[in-house]
Amino acid sequence: MRRISLIITAILALASTLTASAQTDPQFSQYYEVPTFYNPAAVGRTDFLSIHGGARMQWVGIKHAPKSFLISADMPFKFLNKRFAVGVVMGQESIGLYNTLTLDAQIGYKFKKWGGEFTAAIQLGMYDQAFKGSEVFIPDDDDFHQGTDDGIPTQDVHGTAFDLGAGVWYEHKHWWAGISATHITSPTVTLNSDGGGGGSSGSDAQNIYSFKAGRVIYFMAGGNIPIKNTLFEMIPSVLVKSDFNFTTAEITARARYKKFLSFGVGYRWNDAVSATLAAEFKNFYVGYTYDYPVSSIAKASSGSHEIMVGYRMKLNLGDKNRNRHKSIRLM
Repeated sequence: MRRISLIITAILALASTLTASAQTDPQFSQYYEVPTFYNPAAVGRTDFLSIHGGARMQWVGIKHAPKSFLISADMPFKFLNKRFAVGVVMGQESIGLYNTLTLDAQIGYKFKKWGGEFTAAIQLGMYDQAFKGSEVFIPDDDDFHQGTDDGIPTQDVHGTAFDLGAGVWYEHKHWWAGISATHITSPTVTLNSDGGGGGSSGSDAQNIYSFKAGRVIYFMAGGNIPIKNTLFEMIPSVLVKSDFNFTTAEITARARYKKFLSFGVGYRWNDAVSATLAAEFKNFYVGYTYDYPVSSIAKASSGSHEIMVGYRMKLNLGDKNRNRHKSIRLM
């Protein structure tokens, strides 16, 4: 218990030192299918190699609205009779003239406790930020900006910085929960011209542009509740995220039939309501979610669309089949 408390305290302490900055991670309504995107300790939840990919078009109808993409893969393994897990996650999001790319490697250590399994993990990666300065357009009659504003790049710029995350996860037979922190180092990306600086001219050659990613705390929880004497089960889940300046939460209630077809609804606080339809067949998963905004965004957008696909491959982590093979010999 003391070890678990120390891990959680360390995560909160690292994240609580943040300065004011905006949240920078993309949001996905099917967060429960890609928990490693928010918490590295969610790696290796089952004895499967799990691969997921997703795409989201947010606020359709609004020019330059967010578009997000992710792909993740994770698997457990044993080393020196101890359970570990590894994973990789790549996320990409474009908003306006900004484009963000993250690429992370994850490793976690697992141990049994209280009838379930704890995982403590760290995440090492890179945070890449780009800005399309060549597409900036400032009208002549703009009262707030000038075409010679030194704070606005006139060329395409980008940069990369080291990134760090950490998390704790607990998996029980009928429920799970986890807490994590992303961008613990609060990486500051120095943006340079795509030409390496050699081709810069004017203000771009003299100014240094930078972008700072804010630290974010995540809490996730969910469960599986079989409905007695039926082929249905309820699958509630919740995701809370905060940078201590802005906090939001979303809750999802899904029902699954014969472990094949699932459907559900969700609500993101002061943002949107959602409906999800998904199917699972022979280790394949495909799900679609439609979000309808409940804020003033609804005046300009018809909603958001998201699709998620996944595949799980069974792994043999035991010793009983080691060096076992079949042979046919013709005499």
